[in-house]
Amino acid sequence: MAFTFVAFAYIVALILTALLIFFAIWHIIAFDELKNDHKNPIEQCNALNPLVLPEYIIHIFINILFLLGGQWLTLVFNAPLIAYHINKFRTRSMKSGFGIYDPTTIMNAHILSLAQREGWIKLGFYMITFFYYLYSMIAELIRE
Repeated sequence: MAFTFVAFAYIVALILTALLIFFAIWHIIAFDELKNDHKNPIEQCNALNPLVLPEYIIHIFINILFLLGGQWLTLVFNAPLIAYHINKFRTRSMKSGFGIYDPTTIMNAHILSLAQREGWIKLGFYMITFFYYLYSMIAELIRE
């Protein structure tokens, strides 16, 4: 049993991906509350916008660890979501802060539907990567 940097990277990725799964679930619940008129859009956007940048930073940090560990397949698997995050942040409508959700447009049915779909897709992606990281961590730890 060898504890290498790659094993450490997968352990950190597992922990941080669990946090990203929590963020995705939080987004799904928040958009469902908006869809059913349980919350004010201004309050909801003020609660969601501070979570956007930490989500992006955590995901990029995980992939920097994989880059340093030479895990190219994992990097290729994560590259589309990183590119999507960078593009989404670069083309956001609110340029005054770090958030991407605008309270004036979030109640538009089309935008709300897209945001909710994005949350579900990210949840699925993070769940798949969580189990992939778990498998890879175990494989790396038992490698001799």
